Amino acid sequence: MAETIGMLLTIAIVLLVVIVIVVVIVAVYSRMPLERKYEGPGGGLGGSFEAVWMPSAHEAGAERDRQTKRMAPAPVAGDPPDGIRGDRITLDL
Repeated sequence: MAETIGMLLTIAIVLLVVIVIVVVIVAVYSRMPLERKYEGPGGGLGGSFEAVWMPSAHEAGAERDRQTKRMAPAPVAGDPPDGIRGDRITLDL
């Protein structure tokens, strides 16, 4: 009888510790801004779940991708070549 109670107590303590660890991880993760949560390469299987369960994060990732892939404006034909300094060409956006 004492062994059974001791085993049940051990299982309860281990279960309580696991639950506390999960709650702490969820609390810390939920306080992170969306940009930090999803700054890694997404897509794959998780990308479709993100679009369904967190549409704001999916839209933020899509907007970030659009802004990083934006093309630099082409210079106008009559502009002077003031962006050429030595062997480097710079474009001011």
